[in-house]
Amino acid sequence: MAHEVREVMTENPVMLKAEDTLVVAARAMRDKGIGDVLIMKDSQLCGIVTDRDITVRATADGKDPNKVKLGDICSQELVTISADRPVSEAISLMRNKALRRLPVVEGAKPVGIVSIGDLALELDERSVLASISAAEPNA
Repeated sequence: MAHEVREVMTENPVMLKAEDTLVVAARAMRDKGIGDVLIMKDSQLCGIVTDRDITVRATADGKDPNKVKLGDICSQELVTISADRPVSEAISLMRNKALRRLPVVEGAKPVGIVSIGDLALELDERSVLASISAAEPNA
């Protein structure tokens, strides 16, 4: 079993600017087969946007995805974890804060994301969640 977060995280997260639009994020998610992007402002991590955020915070309200900025809909109260922390600490943070994704940092620089799917694959690769997480994304 992995000991440090860096061993289970997905490396090289997609990082977009707070000024980028929802369309930019949606295309990045589609093209990379991912469900989240990290949001940067002035070279600092300032939020995260998920495919669900786009749907619930913008599309459902009829907002124009070509005009809405990521900084306006991102989750800004971020909880992060250092890459060298124990996996058990990531699990505790995600459980206690009800998080599905946890940005991983080295210093202030984002270097990865740990998802509940990543942890499922690590802890029990035969679980339903692990099987779903390991499957190719459907287009």
